Amino acid sequence: MMNRTGLVPPAALRLGVIALTALILFSGAPTDASAQGRGGRGGIRVMQLTSSAFTDGGAIPDKHAQPGHDASPPLSWSGAPDSTVSFVLIMRDIDAVSGDGTADVLHWMVWGIPGTMLSLPEGLPQGSIPVSAPVQVAGGPPGTAPAGGGGGRGAAAPQLRQLSVSGPYYRGPAAPANGPPHHYLFELYALDANINIQAGIASTAVTRQAVWDAMKGRIRGKAVLMGTYRRAAP
Repeated sequence: MMNRTGLVPPAALRLGVIALTALILFSGAPTDASAQGRGGRGGIRVMQLTSSAFTDGGAIPDKHAQPGHDASPPLSWSGAPDSTVSFVLIMRDIDAVSGDGTADVLHWMVWGIPGTMLSLPEGLPQGSIPVSAPVQVAGGPPGTAPAGGGGGRGAAAPQLRQLSVSGPYYRGPAAPANGPPHHYLFELYALDANINIQAGIASTAVTRQAVWDAMKGRIRGKAVLMGTYRRAAP
C-alpha cells in the first residue's frame, strides 16, 4: 500500500522482496524447511543492514549519487549465522528497467566479501580488491575460479569483486527530477561458501546471472536496506 507521498513504505517493500527472493531461489527445489527436516542446513536468517549515510527508507545523499561524487555509501551489518563464509551485496533500482525491459537496473554487486567482514567503507575503489581473510571457494558455473579451501598453497588469492550496469564499480542513483523518487534496494546475502565468479569475463547481465545462479542453495541469511533518490530540479 502506498502512503500519501506515493511511496511504498519500506517495511512493505522488505517483506515483499524477502518473500520473492525465497520463491525464486527455492522454486522447483526442496525448501530450506524441508531440507532441515532431512538434516539440511536450516532456514534463512533475517539480518540487519544499515548505513550511516541514510536511514532505511530515507533519501540517499547526493554524495553517493551520480550528480554528486558517486561514492559508494558506508554499510555495516550484523546477525549473520555462524555458517557464513562470505557475503554478496546487490544494489538495484527497482523502479527502472534495462535491456529488453524485463530486468531492473543493477547499480552495484559485490561478491567475495569474507564472512569475517562486518562492513564496507565509504568510497570503495573500483575493480577487484585483494582481501587477506581466507575463504572457501565453492564450485560454480563456467567462469568460476578453481575450488580450494582456506587460501592454502596453490589456492587463488581471495578477491572482493564488483559489478554494475556500466562497469566494475559502484554506480550511484540518478533518477530524473521530473518524476517520482526511485527506490534503491541494498540486499546483503550471507552464504555458506564463497562464490568466486570472475569479473569482466562477460556482459553485466551474464556475470550477474552467473553469480545469482551460484548463490542458489548457499544462502543462510539476508538483510535489506532501502534508500530513495531523485535529482534536484534544475
